[in-house]
Formats: sequence, structure tokens, C-alpha cells
Amino acid sequence: MTAYNVVRFRVKPGREQEFLDAHRHLGRDFQGLRRAGLIKTGDRAYCFVGEWEGMADIAAARTAMIANLDRFRDTLEDLGHGLGVTDPASGEVVVSIKE
Repeated sequence: MTAYNVVRFRVKPGREQEFLDAHRHLGRDFQGLRRAGLIKTGDRAYCFVGEWEGMADIAAARTAMIANLDRFRDTLEDLGHGLGVTDPASGEVVVSIKE
């Protein structure tokens, strides 16, 4: 069943280009990853959105995704409220709006 993962980030002032460049060069040959994108949601605010074949594929890629995060972690601000530098969420699609 199709699943998505979403990760929210806030980039430190003056580090956006470094953050974007890191995303352009990240490893992304993950089993089950259909497509992914990085969207700008506000001032220095971004979300990664990935579409996957299923939750098992997200789980299997977690270690590699954390390794990717480690390549640009120092460009990120702490989001506060105990979140750290990322606010991740993932789950299976329960209503498909448009195929």
C-alpha cells in the first residue's frame, strides 16, 4: 500500500544554499521510493515529501535516510518543543485524492 514520509526542517540563517546543494547530491536510490521532492514552505522553512511503495520500504531506508541527514544536519536549526532539527511523519495512504 502506498505510503508517504514528510520531514519538516528550518535552515539556519545564511545556510540555505548549502542545505539545497546537499539535497541535490544526496543518495536517493532507495528500494520502493517512487518520487520525492523538497518544497519551500516559508522563510528558511522546508519539507521533504517522499512517496513510497509501502511502509516497509520507508523502514528499510531509515538508516540510509539518517545518514543523508547527517550530511547537512549542521545547517539546521532546532525546531524547539523537544523536536530537535527535524519533524518527521510517515504513514499509509488512507484516501487517494488523485492517481
